[in-house]
Amino acid sequence: MHLNPYGEYAVVLAASLANEWPADRDGIVQRAREVGMTVEFPEGPGDHTQVRGVIDEWLTVVDAADNPERAALLNQHMATAAAYPRLTDHDREGWHLHYRDDDARSLPAVLAAVISVGTALHLSTRGMHRLGRCAAGRTPGDPCTNVVVDTTRNGRQQYCSVRCANRAAVRRHRARS
Repeated sequence: MHLNPYGEYAVVLAASLANEWPADRDGIVQRAREVGMTVEFPEGPGDHTQVRGVIDEWLTVVDAADNPERAALLNQHMATAAAYPRLTDHDREGWHLHYRDDDARSLPAVLAAVISVGTALHLSTRGMHRLGRCAAGRTPGDPCTNVVVDTTRNGRQQYCSVRCANRAAVRRHRARS
C-alpha cells in the first residue's frame, strides 16, 4: 500500500489551472492526466464552468490574509468536497487513499475533493507559507498574479518563474545604482 501523494500533485494541478485556464473540459482532463490522475471522469453538463468555480474557491485559500484564515477556508472546502478516507485500487495503481465518495466521480466533484485535501496536506506537512502569489507582482506596475506552489527543499520559492525572479533582481539592482 502507498499513500497517494495528494499534497504536491493536487496543488500543482490547481496552480496550473489557475495560472493558465484551459479553453475547454478536455484541457482540464489533460492537465489532470499530466500530474498523474488516472481516474475516468464521466462527462457532465457544465464541467468546464464548475471546475472554474472550484479553482476560484481555491484561490480564496491562496489569497488568505493569514494562516488561521487559510486553515478555516480549507476546512470549509474539505467539509463540502470530501468524504471519509477510503482505500481503493482503481486502475491497478496499488492500494491508496481517496478522500471522496466512490460515487462522486464527476470532474468538478473529484477535483474539489482532491484539491482541497491536497492543499491541506501540502500546507500542513510542508508549511503554511508554501502557497501564495508570485513575489514579482507585489511591485507596483508588475502584472504577474500567478500562483506559486513551493515544493523546494528549502521552502523559499517566491517567484512563479525564472523570468519573474530575474525581472525582480534587475529592479533591485537598478534601485541600488
